[in-house]
Amino acid sequence: MKPILESCCGMDVHRDNVTACIAQGPFDKAEEELIVREFPTMTSDIKELSTWLKEHNVKTVAMESTGIYWKPIFNILEEGFEVILANAKQVKNVPGLKTDKKDARWLARLLRYGLVPASFIPPKNIRELRDLTRTRRKLVGEMTRQKNRIQKTLQDANIKLSSVTSKVFGVTGEAMIRLLLEEEELAEEEITLLAKGKLKSKVDLLIKAMEGNVTSHHRFILQMHLNHIDFLSKQIKKFDKEIQRKLKPYHKEFKLIQTKPGFNEINSASIIAEIGVDMNRFPDENHLSSWAAICPGNNESAGKRMSGKTRRGNNYLKATLTEAAWAASRTKDTAISEKYRNIARRRGKKRAIVAIGHQLLKEIYYVLDTGEPHKEIGAETVSKRKSKMREHHMIQELTKLGYDIQPVRSSP
Repeated sequence: MKPILESCCGMDVHRDNVTACIAQGPFDKAEEELIVREFPTMTSDIKELSTWLKEHNVKTVAMESTGIYWKPIFNILEEGFEVILANAKQVKNVPGLKTDKKDARWLARLLRYGLVPASFIPPKNIRELRDLTRTRRKLVGEMTRQKNRIQKTLQDANIKLSSVTSKVFGVTGEAMIRLLLEEEELAEEEITLLAKGKLKSKVDLLIKAMEGNVTSHHRFILQMHLNHIDFLSKQIKKFDKEIQRKLKPYHKEFKLIQTKPGFNEINSASIIAEIGVDMNRFPDENHLSSWAAICPGNNESAGKRMSGKTRRGNNYLKATLTEAAWAASRTKDTAISEKYRNIARRRGKKRAIVAIGHQLLKEIYYVLDTGEPHKEIGAETVSKRKSKMREHHMIQELTKLGYDIQPVRSSP
């Protein structure tokens, strides 16, 4: 095997220091000269590292994707070098040879021979959008935790609002909780006025549910949790504005994704943040699904297929796809909802949701790659296709058993 790079660098990155190894030499010689140096990770030191690499005519750099420590180094080096981010599992060194310098040498040698597979790194503006969408998801999760704590406090005060309505923080529920902070006990007339929608028919139950033992201690805790929820709501709105600003260059792709069932503005922004809009980075939709680790696993030995469970991958992308899959499965007269029902009958709801998420990702690849909106074929088309496949399968099985099957066409 001949080297493909005349001069390159492998880096072993840590929080406080980075070990860099330059591998250089002519193409006709397998043996290379290795130069190893250690640098601190302060900004001035990383710039010194960049200057050192340029002095040795290095144009390609490889580093492992360990934690978040690679990011500041990548941000400085990406303008002057081709930076390859490697999966640590795929470039693991031989056991027993694990030191920072040996890791850097190993990575430099692999890179020189073109044996370091590059991880997908979106452009800077997409990475910034990704930071926003991921932080927003964490804020929403924190808000959910605060609401759960409020429900525990209500149970402690024997307020049984959750026994009457599943939407404790709906218009009616939240209004009653906030009013409970101001009054010792809610009057029947107040509960009747606050009841909205279907809860109007449950006023008697609401009156019983709101009769509890609410102390000043409970009110203090409830007030603190509600204040935190109000603060989080304001923060999420600010994030939504900033996300929309970042999405302006991708307005067309943003709208194309929303033509798919199950996608709204929030999860469409998350999809763009996680996979970008340039589908040329992936040879086809199957490569994208494999990168996202939402397709069935490939585990076969001696002709026997083992478990097909999915691998660990991008958890944020998986969460977004499964949320969209749940929403799409509840749409009416759509092909994706019919496919969900077909799979759920055979494999169960959870496996069906993963399969639908996989299908949605492949279709997103298509709309982004072609620039054409989603065209709905309808549930009836999928049902007919399923019936035709089942008929073909049954004819094959009967033919194997020796029967001569002649399909009879019904007269028009």
